[in-house]
Amino acid sequence: MRRFNFKLEKVLRLRENREQETKLELGKAIGVLSALELRIKNIAQEIIDASQNRYSSNISFFEMRSIDLYILRLDQTKEKLLKEAALAELEVEKARTIYLEASRDRKIISKLKERQEQEYRHTMNLEEIKAIDDISGGIAARKAVAV
Repeated sequence: MRRFNFKLEKVLRLRENREQETKLELGKAIGVLSALELRIKNIAQEIIDASQNRYSSNISFFEMRSIDLYILRLDQTKEKLLKEAALAELEVEKARTIYLEASRDRKIISKLKERQEQEYRHTMNLEEIKAIDDISGGIAARKAVAV
């Protein structure tokens, strides 16, 4: 029995590699977005902490002014990070679209391979049945000739 040979195996491997590369790129983009979101969350927590310290009763005017300036700087940093996060989100969507396209292309070739492999197995089964029938029919014919 001969082995199954898929003629587009190289194309399938190339598409699998392309899918893997795009998956890694998507992972990197998601990682960048997650890091930005974590930084934004940390800054928000720092703003809350600084605001609580600002209204404590035992601080001077200069310390209060310094805390106000610190909160202002944190707000500016947060706004900058929000803009970066919006851009990173666009990059994630772009990478996701590319990944889905690569995945779809790979799945098309994979389904074609599966279909051809099923046809191959079906054909091999039919040939095996024919061979067995020929063998079993040959025995009966030899017995009839020998009698």
